Amino acid sequence: MQQDKTIGFKILPVMFGFFIMGFVDIIGIAINYVKQDFLFLNDTLANLLAMSCFFWFLVLSIPTGMLMNRIGRKKTVLLSFAMQVIALMIPIVVYDFAWVMVAFAFLGMGNTLLQVALNPLVTDVVSKEKLTGTLTLGQFVKAVCSLLGPILTSWATGLIFGWKLIFPIFAVTSFIAFIWLWFTPIQEKKKGESVSLQRTLSLFKDNHIVAFFIGILVLVGVDVGINATFPKLLMEKCALPLNEAGLGNSVYFFARTLGALGGGIFLLKYAETRFFRYSVLLALIGLGGMLVTGNLWGILAFVVIFGLGYANLFAIIFSLSLKRMPDRANEVSALLVMGVSGGALLPPLLGVVSDSFDTQTAAMMLITLVWLYMVWLIRTVSNKQEKSLTN
Repeated sequence: MQQDKTIGFKILPVMFGFFIMGFVDIIGIAINYVKQDFLFLNDTLANLLAMSCFFWFLVLSIPTGMLMNRIGRKKTVLLSFAMQVIALMIPIVVYDFAWVMVAFAFLGMGNTLLQVALNPLVTDVVSKEKLTGTLTLGQFVKAVCSLLGPILTSWATGLIFGWKLIFPIFAVTSFIAFIWLWFTPIQEKKKGESVSLQRTLSLFKDNHIVAFFIGILVLVGVDVGINATFPKLLMEKCALPLNEAGLGNSVYFFARTLGALGGGIFLLKYAETRFFRYSVLLALIGLGGMLVTGNLWGILAFVVIFGLGYANLFAIIFSLSLKRMPDRANEVSALLVMGVSGGALLPPLLGVVSDSFDTQTAAMMLITLVWLYMVWLIRTVSNKQEKSLTN
C-alpha cells in the first residue's frame, strides 16, 4: 500500500508534463490572432509561425536523445519546462511579429525536449504492466490541454489583456510543473544504448520505416494545417468572428479526445491494421465534407468525423514502427519525433495557396490531397501485417 502511494506521488508530476506538452497545439489559433493583430500579415507570413515552432523537431530530436543519455531524463524534462516558461514570457514583455516568432521557436525547442524525454521518464515511475495504460492516459491528458486552449483563448478576448492572456496562464502552469517535478525524487533506471545520428538515419534503409516516417510528417502537417485553417474556413463560409470561429478547434480536439478513448477499446478487439484503414478513410470523408459543405453545423459535424478518424493514427504508426524494429526502439522513437517537423512544412504552403486563390477552400483542397498519402499508406500497413502473419 505504501509503495502504491509512493508511485502515485511520483507519477502525478510526470503526467502533468503531458498537459504541458499540449501547449504546442495553441499554435493553430494563435496564427489567426497574430494575423488579426498585425495588419501587414497575409496567410503566407502568418503561417511561418508554425515553421518557427515545428522546425526544431527536425533539428533537435536526435541531439535531445544524446543529451538525455548524458544528463538524465528528469533533467531533460525540467529543461524543457524552463524553455517553455521563457518562450511564453516573451510576448508578455514585447509583442511584435519578430518576437512572437522567437517565442514560438523557443516553445518548439522546449516541446521537442519534452516529447523525446517524457515517455522514457514514465518508465522510471511505473511498472511494465502499467506502462501502456499510463502512456495512453498521458495522451488523453495532452488532448485535454489541446481542447482547453481555444476555449481559454476565446474567453480571454473579452478581458483587458485580450487573447494574449493565454501566455502568462501557460507560463505560470509551466513554472508549476517545473517546481513540482524538481521536488519529486525519481530514481532513473540504467541508461540504455545511446542514440546517435548515424544509427538513427541508418533506419532509412528500411522502406517501411521510410513510409512510416513520411506518414508522421503528413499526420502532423495536416493536424497543424487544420488548426490554422479551420477557424479561417468558418469565418469565410459562415461569417463568424474570430473569437467564435476559434472555438471550432475545440470541437476538433474534443473529437480527437473521444476518438482516443474509443480507439483504446476498439484496438483491443480489432487488428491495428484494419483499424488504421477505417480511420484513414473516415478522416478522408471528414475532409471531403468540409470542402463541399457551407452550413455551420455541417462543417462542425465533418470536422468531428475527421477528428475521430485522425485520433489514433499517430499511435498506430508509432506502434507498427517499434514492432518492426524492437531491438532499435531508441532510434525509432527519435526518428519518429523528428517527423513531428511536418508541422513546419505544410502550413507555409497552405498560406501560399490560400493567398494565391484568396480562399481557404484552396488550403483545404491541398490538405485533402496531402491526406491521400495516408490512403496509399494503407497498402504498406496491410503488407506488413501479411508478412508478419506469414512469418
